[in-house]
Amino acid sequence: MRCNLIPHPSDPARRALLLGGAAGALLLAAGCSRRSPPKGTPLSPQATLLCLGDSLTFGMGAAPEASYPSQLAALTGHTAHNAGVNGDTAEGALARLPALLETHTPGLVLVSIGGNDFLRKRPLEGTRAALRQIVQAAAASAQVVLIAQPQPAFLAAAVGSLNDHPVYADVATETGTALYAKGWSAVLSRPALRSDPIHANAEGYRQFAATLADWLREQRFLP
Repeated sequence: MRCNLIPHPSDPARRALLLGGAAGALLLAAGCSRRSPPKGTPLSPQATLLCLGDSLTFGMGAAPEASYPSQLAALTGHTAHNAGVNGDTAEGALARLPALLETHTPGLVLVSIGGNDFLRKRPLEGTRAALRQIVQAAAASAQVVLIAQPQPAFLAAAVGSLNDHPVYADVATETGTALYAKGWSAVLSRPALRSDPIHANAEGYRQFAATLADWLREQRFLP
């Protein structure tokens, strides 16, 4: 949920602003800053993971068993379904999602999509809308984690520190979805962990899966 310091006229917070002036505004700002990111509920041992995404989920640049879903399954003991499709976009993943949810009935959906939208310079609002619909549709029957991908600079053999595209933080905030940030940016910033300018290699996928598994435990999705 977005933190808005201009509340509805009927909101008690507005009365605080009117009565308290600057002091009321400071109290509201402090209240927003104290909001913590959403936490997960521990998955049952039988729960499965659905990894929805593009070539980074598929594991382009490495053997199938080296993909991040395969390595995440080995690290967590949960079955992980690799629903990564090379070249897919956010709208494509949205179209595939209903059948995947029906077939696999996952306990947790990991959404990592959008890089091809940036590469093809698709309108950002379309990508944002598709991401929002993906997490909302998945959340109707499972827990959801949105995984940020880097800004388009990573498409040009970037060297150095990459940054997540801000659309992921926006969608996570709008929908109240847990966001795993900096995972792909950290891996793809390092040439030794890449098979080409935009894909990880086996070691890159291993490191991504390991840090993601640690984060899922910290966020209580895993015991």
